[in-house]
Amino acid sequence: MFRRIIAGTAVAAALTVGVAGGIAGAATTSNGTTGGTSSGTPTAAVCARVPKVEARVHAREAKIAQRLPKPEAREAAAKAAGHTKLADFIATRIGRVQAREAKVNARLAQIQAKCGTASSGSTAS
Repeated sequence: MFRRIIAGTAVAAALTVGVAGGIAGAATTSNGTTGGTSSGTPTAAVCARVPKVEARVHAREAKIAQRLPKPEAREAAAKAAGHTKLADFIATRIGRVQAREAKVNARLAQIQAKCGTASSGSTAS
């Protein structure tokens, strides 16, 4: 189970790097160096990829939301059984996944704001 959560986090990280790479690519000049006069506006190619990236992010969010109740139940069971160390470990892992998801959503919102695209909303809580 935790391997799946870690895999989901890795996918979210890869998507984050892809979106961040698009922003960084938009801020470079034609010769590959960063320009001091760049307005930070992404190129049309970057903005054209936003819906595809958004769909991937929302698909991963749905999978995470589907899988998250199981570790939460394990955490509750560990607390009920008096295994606080295990429960704290599970809670930390859950927190990491949720923090990563929030970070990816923030970056997606940032690129959507720069491109002027509308968000369809988050599917995870």
